[in-house]
Amino acid sequence: MRRIRHVARIALAVARMALARPGPSRIRPRPAGPGPGAAPGSRTGGRPSQIVALIPAHNEAERIAASIAALRRQHRPPDRVVVVADNCTDATAGIALRAGAEVIVSENNRHKKAGALNQALDRALPRLSDEDLVLVQDADTTLWPTFLSSATEAMEGNAAAVGAVGAVGGIFYGEPGGGLLGALQRIEFHRYAREIARRRFRADVLTGTATLFRVTTLREVKEARLAGRIGGGASYYSLASLTEDDEMTKAVRTLGYRTVSPPGCGVVTEVMTSIPKLWHQRLRWQRGALENLRHYGWTRVTAPYIVRQSFMGLSVVFLSLYLVFTAWMLARGRPQFSRFWMAVGMVFVTEKVVTARGAGRRAQILAGSLVVELAYDMFQHAVYVRSLWDMARRREERWCAT
Repeated sequence: MRRIRHVARIALAVARMALARPGPSRIRPRPAGPGPGAAPGSRTGGRPSQIVALIPAHNEAERIAASIAALRRQHRPPDRVVVVADNCTDATAGIALRAGAEVIVSENNRHKKAGALNQALDRALPRLSDEDLVLVQDADTTLWPTFLSSATEAMEGNAAAVGAVGAVGGIFYGEPGGGLLGALQRIEFHRYAREIARRRFRADVLTGTATLFRVTTLREVKEARLAGRIGGGASYYSLASLTEDDEMTKAVRTLGYRTVSPPGCGVVTEVMTSIPKLWHQRLRWQRGALENLRHYGWTRVTAPYIVRQSFMGLSVVFLSLYLVFTAWMLARGRPQFSRFWMAVGMVFVTEKVVTARGAGRRAQILAGSLVVELAYDMFQHAVYVRSLWDMARRREERWCAT
């Protein structure tokens, strides 16, 4: 009797094991993660074996050491830090070497940042596997210590899968200083960070301040350009675009990859300290964005960008009409203020104050004044109108490092 019960228990255990084992139709491939105790960035489980940081720098002697030091403080430090000294006439290269970085010098580069990066990528990528990652960051930017660990975590998964993350962009914040103009830029950057969070951290621009790429993504971009599937030349970054980071975003997304900006991927970057510098920077950004859209045309990827630019145009029209109407009313000497419009104005002010919360109390007070921010909005609208005018006249816009 005992023998029968023993045999029965064995048979029951075997049956349970058979039922627990999934058949071929139930097996789902899962991206392999690192094994217990595996170091970040090891090949175990398909994680990247290397992270190479590329920092294109043109006369950045004052800032390059801080950028390299921030990389050393990363929770997951890069395996190599390479400074690309591009037509430098100062001590950028020497300071970078003393800070522990490798230095390569661009050769006969006439294409500014994009050309320097293409030369550096041509040298670096042949030594890297598709599993590796490349960080591209500006020399005037410092990364949060969590940047690379958060970015590599976002990269986990099958790089060849549909909808895989192909690149991770930074969320940029303005450095201290710059007076009133610097404060306005910091408010603007904090609002942009809130917008990214509302979009569930989707990156609409792989910011040039700092972006982490899959090596395989960069290789596919170059192959697609060579095959004519996307424009922009025959290398990684487009040499024809004023805003190579914006164009690269559209290239990566056109190839079917997702672009994200996780909350740990913050960076602190330079703010413009004068109106002429800010004007030139924003004119390049706006003109480049519009020209990239004209180059790509209406596609599934560009449609949301075109809609947002259209809303920007409507905003210019409505604000202009509002100012004209207000001036006309004041000129008549009979200004009229209804409770309804005062309530609408209070809602507008409240929204400005709340969205400036992350920039500090002084920034919120500045936002609440409304008049200064209204002037800043008018400045942005003037940039938009000027960009459209220059595009219509096909006026050449010169690239600058800011």
